[in-house]
Amino acid sequence: MTWHQIERAALAHALREAGPDAPTLCEGWRSRHLAAHVVVRETQPTAAAGIAVPALAARTERAIQQVAGPATDPEGYADLVSRVAAGPGRLNPMSWSRIGEGANLLEFFVHTEDVRRGTGPVEPLPLDQAHVDALWRRLVRSAPLLYRRAPVGVVLVVPGGPRRAVRRPTGEHGTVVVRGEVAELVLHAFGRGRAARVDVLGDPDDVAELERTTGGP
Repeated sequence: MTWHQIERAALAHALREAGPDAPTLCEGWRSRHLAAHVVVRETQPTAAAGIAVPALAARTERAIQQVAGPATDPEGYADLVSRVAAGPGRLNPMSWSRIGEGANLLEFFVHTEDVRRGTGPVEPLPLDQAHVDALWRRLVRSAPLLYRRAPVGVVLVVPGGPRRAVRRPTGEHGTVVVRGEVAELVLHAFGRGRAARVDVLGDPDDVAELERTTGGP
């Protein structure tokens, strides 16, 4: 299995364990809405455009609500999670290994934690080193885009491990260090700062600017 396939299986497991009405880290979404988001993103490209284009967000939200609607009961929810677990068909580029790794490795990891941490702090999932390395490689490629709204510089630091400057400061802002395990750095970069176990170090004003764009420390 590729890493994104492993992450897909982990997400499906977390969704099954949670049930249809569990809170998530995604504001306003229960677990069934998050599952519907995954299905819409992979199978309805026109409807999913609002994920990237804010002007189309209402269209995407309507599609998510439509897919999530039948999943309020156990049978409907089981069917929806099965669609998440199965993924798109072979002709869908999202199922291809290279595209899937780029599009889904971090996405599915974060959504698994959205479900797991939706009710509060939990112990991190145990990950072997090869898995951690795969997350780190993808994170350092994606981080410049993920932190693009931050006016401060950002350096990601893994205790006892690698570090990477992923954004330069703009204007008179300084640089902030975000320190934590790779999985926690991924969550921080994806705007789950309040749920991520990280230390954010720097000038207080710069730290506040970063928190504004990442959902907290």
